[in-house]
Amino acid sequence: MKISVVVPLMNEEENIKYLIEEVDKALKEFDYELILVDDGSTDNTVEEIKKRMNDKTKLVILNRNYGQTSAMAAGIKVAGGDIIVTIDGDLQNDPNDIPMMIEKLNEGYDVVAGIRAKRQDEPVRKFLSKIANKIIRKITGVYITDYGCTLKVFKKDVAKNLQLYGELHRFIPILAKMYGAKITEVPVRHHERKFGKSKYGFNRIFKVISDLMYLVFMQRFGQKPMHFFGTIGFIMFSVGALIDLYLFILKLFGESIGNRPLLTVGTVSIIAGIQLITTGFLAEIMIRTYYESQNKKPYVIKEIINSKNSE
Repeated sequence: MKISVVVPLMNEEENIKYLIEEVDKALKEFDYELILVDDGSTDNTVEEIKKRMNDKTKLVILNRNYGQTSAMAAGIKVAGGDIIVTIDGDLQNDPNDIPMMIEKLNEGYDVVAGIRAKRQDEPVRKFLSKIANKIIRKITGVYITDYGCTLKVFKKDVAKNLQLYGELHRFIPILAKMYGAKITEVPVRHHERKFGKSKYGFNRIFKVISDLMYLVFMQRFGQKPMHFFGTIGFIMFSVGALIDLYLFILKLFGESIGNRPLLTVGTVSIIAGIQLITTGFLAEIMIRTYYESQNKKPYVIKEIINSKNSE
């Protein structure tokens, strides 16, 4: 089985030589390709790759910096392997862990995720990562120990259907679970960065939070958005209607309600409820258009087994 190793890179010129050597050393017994995706580097990363690439290496150059997720998606798009591996280009992940992870994959899993054992990062970074992992597990119900570890091994069909964009590479296990993949995790080695510094840092935290909110919505209501908008809309409409009914009764008994803040709350709640219910209808129409116009199906058939009639 052919293996495709996808590596997103940005300004990693000093690591290229060691990266190509280490991957080749780790996978010399395998039929593999190394796909290096340059994510808009401004240093000599591309030149270094061209200088050192061999017959196993494929270089994908993006026209500008799009971010790690898009770079990863571009690499997976051109990957021709039956097994696809994602790994960082800074050699903090160890390519020598890949054969062990492939072995684990062959035990019947669709995705094997790495857990960075003895992680070699700053204490603050590790602390924040630990909190983030706990929050993501709690919110999504997908219990992966280390969402931030790039080193993962996939079967081809799972990797090709991840639909990566935004900052969603951090949530690959959730995307894989939504696809129906069987996931496991194994401890992997983690080294100190030898050269340069991380290019994908805390400045993306708000984008990550936004993507997490979107992903949770898609996970729970992706095919039935009316269940989300309609439920909230109905609750708000009902609350508003009860408030206004109460005020109407007071009005019948001669009390003045025109200056009451409660009247505004009731009216706004009714209007908001109607808007949310309408949004739910529009979202349902858009979902149907998405599937029907492109002849897509809201499911994936893993296998069809036809029984043979015994003679």
